[in-house]
Amino acid sequence: MSDQILSTEHVVMIVTALLVGTLARAITIKEDFRQYPSYPNGYLIHLVTGFVAAALGAVAIPALMTKNFVAVTFLTLAIQQFRDVRKSERESLKDLENTEFTFRGDAYIDGISKTFEARNYFALVVAFATALTIQLIRTELIWVEVLLGVVAGVVCLFLLRNFSKGKMIGDIADIKEGEVEVKGSELFVDGIYVSNILGSENAAKMFRDEGIAVLLTPKEQHYRVTLDNFGQRQAALFEATRTLGVKRYHFSRKEYEQGRVVITFVPIIRDVPKLIEAMKHTPVLESSKKSHGLMK
Repeated sequence: MSDQILSTEHVVMIVTALLVGTLARAITIKEDFRQYPSYPNGYLIHLVTGFVAAALGAVAIPALMTKNFVAVTFLTLAIQQFRDVRKSERESLKDLENTEFTFRGDAYIDGISKTFEARNYFALVVAFATALTIQLIRTELIWVEVLLGVVAGVVCLFLLRNFSKGKMIGDIADIKEGEVEVKGSELFVDGIYVSNILGSENAAKMFRDEGIAVLLTPKEQHYRVTLDNFGQRQAALFEATRTLGVKRYHFSRKEYEQGRVVITFVPIIRDVPKLIEAMKHTPVLESSKKSHGLMK
């Protein structure tokens, strides 16, 4: 019976790895202008799943060292559980589509749900790296083992975050305010035709007085492929309307000669600098990205 009891060293290893792994998940939960995940319930859900992921990574090494191979098989169960996190996140966001100012779009929802699944792996891998370091560095001083384990976990998190970090629209496009112009029932932004549905005088006056617009101009020609993607434009329109709200009308149009993209609407809060910042920080979707180097 005494063989099955964990030693003090293993308890220290598990607790340290568990704390570092959970902290890694907490650090990667960001509530920015996109207001997602929501607070406090969204935070709680992701922190708990991060804690579970960290626990699995923390116990893997002690389980192997004590020849408890059955415990390691729980890792396969964890993978399935994290896939369910992605599935439930996708279903939740799709259920909310009809409640938003405009649709996120399937491509954006897929990207968000994959990101949340990947962040759980962050917690698992960081906890595993912490536990492995403590196991490999055996000294008489436990605090030295703990310190080196924490350092290894932090380095692992830094590498994972840099590896998984994607680009923002501000990295691939120049963003500036567009000049809204209404001619009869037709709407133009910097001379680019947008729509002809402003049939009533009230609609035309509203857009003329309160309309707001930005132009996204690709920094290089091959970035046009990404900006022209419908899912990418829908994500940009969603972030614009989510940031400032929509009083009436919202459009996304592309111009074919230079590949410029127009985002225009009548906002609840008219704040052009905030809109430009929202566009700059809208993520480039994995489904719309194309590697220029590989295309060669």
